[in-house]
Amino acid sequence: MPIARPAGRIPEAAWTSGLREMTEPWKGALGCLGVAVFFAMTIGIISWQALEQSPEEWVLRGRAGGVLWERRRGALLLRALPKGQPVAVIAVGGVPAAEPPPPRDRCWQDGGQFCYAWEEEAELRLSLEPPPAPGTECYGVRWTPLRPDVMLKDCFSMANISWYGGASIRDQHWPFNSADSPAQPFVSGDFGKNPTGYGPVLERYFLGSTGVTVTVAPDVPFVLSLEINQHFCLGSAGVPLQYLLCISSDVATAHRHVGTQLVEPARVLPDTALLGSPIWHYYGPVGSAAKIKRGLRSLTRRLKRHQLQEGVLALGERSTATLAAAEYVSMEQRRRRSSAHAWDPALIDPLQLSITLSPYTSIASPLFLRSLRDNEASYWLSLQPRFGGCLIPLLTTWKGRLCARLNVTSEAALSWYLARAWALRRALGATYVVFEGAEGNTFLEQAMSPPAELAGDRYVGALAAALATLGNATVISAGARSSHLPLFVQMSPQRSDWSHAGLKGIIPSALHYSLLGYNFFIPDAVGGSLAGDAPGDQELYVRWLQIVTFLPVMAFSTPPWLCCDTWVLNLTRQCIQRHRDLVVPLILKYSEEWLRLGYPIFRPAWWLSPTDPTAFTIEDEFLIGDEVLVAPITEKGQTWRDIYLPGEGHQWMDTNTARVFDGGTILRNYSASLEEVPVFVKTS
Repeated sequence: MPIARPAGRIPEAAWTSGLREMTEPWKGALGCLGVAVFFAMTIGIISWQALEQSPEEWVLRGRAGGVLWERRRGALLLRALPKGQPVAVIAVGGVPAAEPPPPRDRCWQDGGQFCYAWEEEAELRLSLEPPPAPGTECYGVRWTPLRPDVMLKDCFSMANISWYGGASIRDQHWPFNSADSPAQPFVSGDFGKNPTGYGPVLERYFLGSTGVTVTVAPDVPFVLSLEINQHFCLGSAGVPLQYLLCISSDVATAHRHVGTQLVEPARVLPDTALLGSPIWHYYGPVGSAAKIKRGLRSLTRRLKRHQLQEGVLALGERSTATLAAAEYVSMEQRRRRSSAHAWDPALIDPLQLSITLSPYTSIASPLFLRSLRDNEASYWLSLQPRFGGCLIPLLTTWKGRLCARLNVTSEAALSWYLARAWALRRALGATYVVFEGAEGNTFLEQAMSPPAELAGDRYVGALAAALATLGNATVISAGARSSHLPLFVQMSPQRSDWSHAGLKGIIPSALHYSLLGYNFFIPDAVGGSLAGDAPGDQELYVRWLQIVTFLPVMAFSTPPWLCCDTWVLNLTRQCIQRHRDLVVPLILKYSEEWLRLGYPIFRPAWWLSPTDPTAFTIEDEFLIGDEVLVAPITEKGQTWRDIYLPGEGHQWMDTNTARVFDGGTILRNYSASLEEVPVFVKTS
C-alpha cells in the first residue's frame, strides 16, 4: 500500500536529491556557454581595436613632415605637413612586411630618432638630419642587416610621382618612370658592352615631382632596379643601405636646396671657346699616317669651300694612335736632322685639332710589353697573387681587342700617363684631347670584388680628377661626382633613328646631364653615330640639327653635302651662326649662375611651373636658363606639335612669328615646317 504524503509539502531529502540529479547533465553546457561568452568578448574587443586603430602610425615627426609606418603594405610613408599629403611611398623588402614596428622605440630617449629591429633580420634607424636650407627637412634612413644573407630592398613608388636623376640609360626618358632595368650595381657603364645597363653619367641622387629627394650615401655599394611605371628600388646584400630623404615645397625648390650640393661648391668652367666651334669628326682613311694627312687636307678643303672652315677636326682613337706612332718615328728622325714625316698643324689651318686617347692598351702593343719588361705591371689594374709573386694584369676588352686598363690608384702610373698625353698633344699641335673609356668598373664586369679604392665609380672620379690637371680643354666620356671639374663630357653614341635611343633621346639626355650638374656636354653627332632604322634620312638629319643648335656644342660625323640636298647645307650654316649668336651668349650668361648656385643651364618645363602636373612629363621641350624655350619636332613626318608654355603669369614670344602667348597654357597643333624649329623668348 502506498505511503500517503502530506499534500503541499516536498520532503527536504527528496528536493536536495532531485536538484543534484538535475544539475549533473548541465555542468558541461554551462561551462561551454561561459567559454563562448569569453571568446565573443575577446573577439569583439580585438575587432573594435582593429577598427578604431589607424593603419598608419607616426614613427618620426618633424616640423614640415614626418615618416609613418603603414601596416597593411609594410611600407614607410613620407608625408608633408600641414596637409598630410604623401610625397613618397617606400615599400620595405628584406624584412617581414606583416610585422609592424611596435609602439616601443629603442631610441625613445632621443626624440630625433626612431629605431626598430626585426629579430635576426635587419635594424632600421630613422633620424632627423640638419636641413641644407630653410624650408627643406631631411630624414636619414639606415638599414643594417643582422645576417650576411639578408637582402635589403627599398622600393619607391611611381604612383602619381615623376622621378628624375639617377643613371643615364640607353633609351633615355624624362622622367625615367617608363624605363625598365633589372637589378644591377649602380656604376657607370658602356652601352656597347651592356645595352641594358646604366650609362656613363650618373649620380646617387633621385628627384621626385612631389618635392622629395633621395640621396644615397657616397660610400654605400648598392644595386638599382627600374620597373616600368611602378617603382625603382635600392638594394644591398649583407651591407648597410643608407640614404637621405629630404622634402621641400615643390620639385624646383627641392633641386635648388639638395641637388645643387652633390659636389664641391668650387666649380670651374671648361674652355668655353669650344662652345662656338663645331666639331667635324674625321672618318676618312686610317691605314697610315700619310693617308690620314691626305684625308684631313681633303676634309679641310671641302669645309673651306662650303664656308664652314671654323671649328675642330676630331680624330678617333685609331687615327690618333697611327699619327702618334708616326710622330714617334719622326722624332727619332729629327734627331738625325730629317723631318719629312713630321706632323704639321698648318695642314688644317684655320681649323683646330682634337685627338682621342683611352686608358686601355692592347696586350699586343709595344707599350704594354715594354711595361712588363720594365717591371711596370703596377701601371695596369692587376690581381694580387694569393701567395705572393708578380702582379697579374686584369684583362678586359675594348673595341674588340684584349686590353689592360690604366691603374688610376698608382701615382706613378697616372704621372706617366698624363706626361704621355701632354707630350702627344704638344707634338701633334692638338687643341683638345678626348678621353674615351672612362666609364665602367672592370672588376665588377668580371664578377670580382674591387679593392676599396676602386669601389663603385671611384675609377671615373679618380681619372677625371687627374685629367683636369691637363687643363680645361679636355673631354671625358663619363661623369660621377665630377661635375665641378673643368671638363667637357662626351655623350654616348646614339642610333640613327627616331626612337628614344636616337633622336627622341637627345632632349631627355640633355636634361638628365644638366640636372646632375654636367652642363658642358657634347651631344652625339648630327644624325646619330650608330646604325639605325633610317640611314640617310634627310628629315632626321634636319630635325637632329635643329635640336643640337640649342645645345652646348654642335658635332658632325656626316657632312651635310654628303647626305642631303643643297638647302640642308645652307640650313647648316644658318644653324651654326644662330648657335654662335644666340645660344653661346646664353650659356655663358647662365654658366655664371651655375658657378655661384649650381643651377642647371638646360632646364625642364617644371623649373618655371613646379606645381603643374602637366609640366612633369614633358620630355620634348627644354629651357635655356629662364628665358628661352625650345620645342623642336621629334616625330617623323610631322609639321605641327602641341607646345606647353611654362610659367603662369609670364608671356612668351615666338621668334619665328613675333606672336605673344601667355605662360601656363598649351598651344595645340602649332605649326613648324621642316625648315623651322619653334623657339620662344620670355618677354615678361
